[in-house]
Amino acid sequence: MHLKKIPLYLIYSRLVLSVVIVLFAIWRPPFYRGCMVALLVTGLLTDVFDGIIARKLNVSTQRLRRLDSSIDQVFWIAVLAACCITCPAFFIRNYVYLLIVLGAEVLTYVVSFIRFKKEVATHAIASKVWTLTILATLIQVILSCDSGWLFQCCFYLGVVTRVEILLILCIIKSWHNDIPSIYHAVQLRKGKEIKRHQLFNG
Repeated sequence: MHLKKIPLYLIYSRLVLSVVIVLFAIWRPPFYRGCMVALLVTGLLTDVFDGIIARKLNVSTQRLRRLDSSIDQVFWIAVLAACCITCPAFFIRNYVYLLIVLGAEVLTYVVSFIRFKKEVATHAIASKVWTLTILATLIQVILSCDSGWLFQCCFYLGVVTRVEILLILCIIKSWHNDIPSIYHAVQLRKGKEIKRHQLFNG
């Protein structure tokens, strides 16, 4: 295996994990909830390490980052669908919150396509924190079919981070990937180079 292909393999592995998670939710074999959680955590780890390895191997290109963002969306939509299949009552109770967050997410893509004819790939730091709260919330939902304050934190942080992305997209003059925060978007608008964290952003 060519070392420089490792990030690409990790990205595409999330597609495989997405399918398997959904199948577990549908078929419900023994210990399927624990298996779903294990696959969910594995998917998140591939998301973390594909970027880190890509930067270490100096193959973190715009194309790779865009692909990473697109497959992230597929992965999380699949996980959400699997959770809906596993615990439908929870999602029926909280459908308004979910529609708000999903609507805000769709809006970021609409704005990005209108302005730049490209999908979102900001990879903001706050959004990465939100991803961790999504992970914790979905694990709780998968295991217990319920989530209280953790779900509320996930919801509000989701709204705040989607607003941040919308502001970033409105501030920058041309499409960029890996914009850690609004501050960095302002710096880019001024034509300045921005400093990205080597571990989290390219």
